[in-house]
Amino acid sequence: MILTRWGQSVSIIAGEGLLARERAIKRVDMKLKKLLLAKPRGFCAGVDRAIDVVHMALELFQAPIYVRREIVHNKHVIESLAAKGAVFVDQIDQVPEGAVVIFSAHGVSPEVRARAQAKDLRVIDATCPLVTKVHMEAVRFARERRSIILVGHAGHDEIVGTMGEAPECTQLVSSVEEAEKVQVADPERVAVTTQTTLGVDDTREIIEVLRRRFPKLVSPASDDICYATQNRQSAVKLLAKEAEVILVLGSDNSSNSRRLREVAEMSGARAYLIEDAWKIDPGWFEKVQCVGITAGASAPEHLVQDVVAYFKGLGVEQVEEIESVEERVTFNPPPELARAMTNRQTVE
Repeated sequence: MILTRWGQSVSIIAGEGLLARERAIKRVDMKLKKLLLAKPRGFCAGVDRAIDVVHMALELFQAPIYVRREIVHNKHVIESLAAKGAVFVDQIDQVPEGAVVIFSAHGVSPEVRARAQAKDLRVIDATCPLVTKVHMEAVRFARERRSIILVGHAGHDEIVGTMGEAPECTQLVSSVEEAEKVQVADPERVAVTTQTTLGVDDTREIIEVLRRRFPKLVSPASDDICYATQNRQSAVKLLAKEAEVILVLGSDNSSNSRRLREVAEMSGARAYLIEDAWKIDPGWFEKVQCVGITAGASAPEHLVQDVVAYFKGLGVEQVEEIESVEERVTFNPPPELARAMTNRQTVE
């Protein structure tokens, strides 16, 4: 028997949870008839790649494999990889000398890379290629001696890494209010770049303010907000045209998942960000006839299917997908991992 620290079996606790949920459902005037599933939803190409990197590294080098920060921002993914031998650390100093370390999908600063080199670590860089693009833009703008305005959320791993490329000339702006107040050395030599997981509409408003204040503002040739973020937000807007309540599968520290909830709310639906089906409150659906379901770019599909199963258990039979765009983007493994795989195949 598996015991908790209180001496109760997991099965007993699960049974009590189900009983409490059944009682709550009986108290709700449930009129739910339809589920709408957003498509695309869940894993993007960068997340798929990052998770595959950890799996391949565990196969090539054996556990433990160290990962600096969460490889992607999802509790279920992290717990699954940790069970297979991945060791997640906050700082490079926690990694033994000479060990294998993976940089997360959110990227790292040059300072982190230097520390890894000083410890003779075998580095595998799982940074999303779209995040790498933003880093390269920051480096280019700094070389052009421009003041860089980075639009994003303070403390997010991606922002910390990008700002580290040119800290002496980069300022963070997180809102329209901050965009109205930010000061630069030369108003005619200003560039802007953004975090890849922001809300499209909010970011547009911020950049419009910056363009008004700095008419010669330079921006990247293509949008920094990644295709997956934009596609998932577009899909949520379609859901909100019919769904009264929208559930977003994702962890609270996932920026793109939080933005999906905000977009759903701004589009007129009530929205809730949940880790999994166990976080559902039946009270949310009183007199609700249609519920929409989506998932952040770091949330696995099985979490969505668990939620669908939950509603089917309540008697909901009508389940439809609404597709806003077809995604075909894929990314190759990091070159250092591809070389290791080739070398292994040669030896075998």
